[in-house]
Amino acid sequence: MEKINGEALFSLKDKIIVVTGGASGIGRTVANYMAAMGAHIAIFDVTADKAEAVAGELVELYGHRAMALACDVTKPEQVEQSLERVAETLGVPDVLVNNAGIGQHKFCLDLTPEEWLRVNDVNYNGIFYMATAFARLLIRHGKQGSIINTGSMSAGIVNVPQQQIAYNSSKAGVIHMTHTLAVELADYGIRVNAVSPGYIFTEMTAKRPQSLRDEWISRTPQKRLGVPDDLAAAYIYLASDSARYTTGSNIVVDGGYTII
Repeated sequence: MEKINGEALFSLKDKIIVVTGGASGIGRTVANYMAAMGAHIAIFDVTADKAEAVAGELVELYGHRAMALACDVTKPEQVEQSLERVAETLGVPDVLVNNAGIGQHKFCLDLTPEEWLRVNDVNYNGIFYMATAFARLLIRHGKQGSIINTGSMSAGIVNVPQQQIAYNSSKAGVIHMTHTLAVELADYGIRVNAVSPGYIFTEMTAKRPQSLRDEWISRTPQKRLGVPDDLAAAYIYLASDSARYTTGSNIVVDGGYTII
């Protein structure tokens, strides 16, 4: 038996990680934890000033390199240009946390075509554009890596009492896309996995009525909403070399919601 360096088990030391939707919510928290584990971070977000603020905080807190880029994940050319900027500034990235997303609570018959397209453009198309551009960049540079898509427990259930067909459908697509990308990119040494949160208290869910949040809590076995910190370890594992034999997986972190 060999002595094991336990501290290095989930180390992200000197890994270069891109986090989309990194200026707030889950993305911001995951970026913070990953920087704490030794990573250099590139924050992608449509809100440039907030992204800059987060990158600045990471540099101040941990002394690692960080940068921010205004990037709309629904625009393939902008995605490719942003990733090239990361490669030029920080180096070719090792990990993509594909986290940008939006919600929509609306009855299916009241949902406009524009609303349907907008949710799916960000939550589904944006995941595809980022993942494939990231993979092409790595392959071009002969580098292996990890893609972590943010899914949702809503990929496998129909949420109640709110109605959110566009969101649910987009996240179901993300999970199957994750499986497919994992198979198609395996020969290139690129792992593709997902983390699927349950009800998490973020800036987005804080805008929902308290009565709705209470309903979510009542249906969750742990009887609380999650917080972004509850998700961090799942992302760290999938980003680390400890997950070198893990691909095509979906880690559900939902306080037990989907098992009842």
